[in-house]
Amino acid sequence: MIKSELVQRIAEHNPHLYQRDVENIVNAILDEIVAALARGDRVELRGFGAFSVKHRPARAGRNPRTGAHVPVEQKSVPFFKTGKEMRERLNRDEAGDPAAAT
Repeated sequence: MIKSELVQRIAEHNPHLYQRDVENIVNAILDEIVAALARGDRVELRGFGAFSVKHRPARAGRNPRTGAHVPVEQKSVPFFKTGKEMRERLNRDEAGDPAAAT
């Protein structure tokens, strides 16, 4: 699902809201998550999961085409860990219970 599909689905479930308002709300939520991660904070959405930042140290990499060693700088990468409720729901759905998927 892409962001526009998410906005569309939320707008369909909430006919009292305009689609542009739903889009503004979704953008505001995502922008706040990004801003919190940029500050180094952790964002936890109960039942869904937690976003955090992992720091990867500098290392020596390798160019796959030439085999030459290249330095790779340290970087920060976003990390998402699913919540318990989401994991349980996904595993229940995979067990072949079609009623749980709806």
